[in-house]
Amino acid sequence: MNVKPVLGDWEIPHIQAMHSLEQRQFVELNVPGRAGSLFQDMNTRPTSVAISGSLYGDEPRNEFLEALRGKYRAGEPVTFVGDIVTATEVQYVIIESLQFSENGMQPDQLDYYIRIKESPPPPPPPDPFGALDTDLLDQAGGFLDSVTGALDVIDGLGNVPNIGDPTPQVRQAMDQVTEATAGLQDAATLLSGLFGDD
Repeated sequence: MNVKPVLGDWEIPHIQAMHSLEQRQFVELNVPGRAGSLFQDMNTRPTSVAISGSLYGDEPRNEFLEALRGKYRAGEPVTFVGDIVTATEVQYVIIESLQFSENGMQPDQLDYYIRIKESPPPPPPPDPFGALDTDLLDQAGGFLDSVTGALDVIDGLGNVPNIGDPTPQVRQAMDQVTEATAGLQDAATLLSGLFGDD
């Protein structure tokens, strides 16, 4: 192995063997009256890579298990680099399964088997405005302009005096009229006496 296999930012230690499986998926279609079948190509299945190896000693074993199980529990696609995936489009993988074994005949040895599978790269973060129609954005902008104009008009009306209850002003005017016409009754009585019938 010229290139040390790297899973994410973690170099896989003490590899003894690596195997890859690349498989094209076909759907078989039987044709009545014809010998043989037609096959519909459903493209390739995700590439699988199996990695096996051994570690010796408690400290290397513990560090290995902690790093590998942390990536496995995360369940997120990580990059993978290795000679075995040369000339493929494998960039991101997920850890599909882990297998570990210890043997009483070799108590300091841990054998491991890792199976990884090709996964598409993570999608880019969504654009919150990507799905909006640009016409809707223009309409929303026009609506905002209309609301702003209406608020300006309402603000201009702020100087209009508050009319409120007009009855106090009407009563005051009526009182002034009553005071002004109070002497008319006396004048009418006096005139009536002057021009009255004998």
